[in-house]
Amino acid sequence: MTLQELRYLVAIADTGHFGRAAQACHVGQPTLSTQLRKLEDYLGVIVFERDRHHLVPTPVGEQIIERARAALAIVEEIRALARQGQDPMDGPLCLGVIPTLGPYLIPHLLGALHEAAPALHLFLREDLTANLLGRLRQCRLDALLLALPVAGGDLESVELFREPFVVALPQDSALARKPFIGAEDLDGQNVLLLEEGHCMRDHALALCGSAASPARDELQATSLETLRQMVAAGVGCTLLPALATLPRASSVPSHLLQLRHFAAPDAWRSIGLVWRRHYPREKTVLRLAEIIVANLPAVVEAVHPPGASLLTAAA
Repeated sequence: MTLQELRYLVAIADTGHFGRAAQACHVGQPTLSTQLRKLEDYLGVIVFERDRHHLVPTPVGEQIIERARAALAIVEEIRALARQGQDPMDGPLCLGVIPTLGPYLIPHLLGALHEAAPALHLFLREDLTANLLGRLRQCRLDALLLALPVAGGDLESVELFREPFVVALPQDSALARKPFIGAEDLDGQNVLLLEEGHCMRDHALALCGSAASPARDELQATSLETLRQMVAAGVGCTLLPALATLPRASSVPSHLLQLRHFAAPDAWRSIGLVWRRHYPREKTVLRLAEIIVANLPAVVEAVHPPGASLLTAAA
């Protein structure tokens, strides 16, 4: 049993398809199939049930795949420890980002990140919070950029900034005459929300959950851009994070929306980095945190002043 066979095994589990797994591993499909059969012969068990259309782990196969991931993660940690002794910002870093943040923050950071850490190879994965946390715990991601707090004694985090919420209104809304919008103003309004699983939905419900929204259950968007399109069409109003309201953050013409500050003392979300406790590249994550704080747009409030060391700021 070799590490390469374990890598093939995990690739097959991740893709659920021989062809896609072979492509991910940069080998031919016959090679991949042969190596899986060799591994199954060595272990004396069937890892995958397969036919022409399906590739599903057997019960014992699921346990084997889980331990294969752990073994490969330990190997990567050994490599990471070696890199730490050289340059913590040298090598790959797989970063998970929530979809209500990634498209609006990452473009502001890439240039500065390349300049500050040219040897860092950043790989981004955008997904919902629960899915990202699962991948982090499976060692399939190195760190996450998302809304805090997150639960788990196996995780570490550092808060980076606080992002205000803004109310987006149709252009002809009577509420647009007000400079600030309170939760009471949304009573009787159709407050549009993201679908289940988005932490942004939970924030919106916490701030204006009592507002009557007749179509709330029927109209749930998959993205902030969809919410914005619905508001522009006059379907209702919604909450947007401040970064998503910056110029060029949307394809919706600005004159179709009216943006107003939300008049509540806690109308913001906390954004931070999360990683596994005892992760050997913690210095890399904290250096990334420092670069993010130093290059934030003015619409958000940094928790730590630019230039401050975050090596002791992990919570």
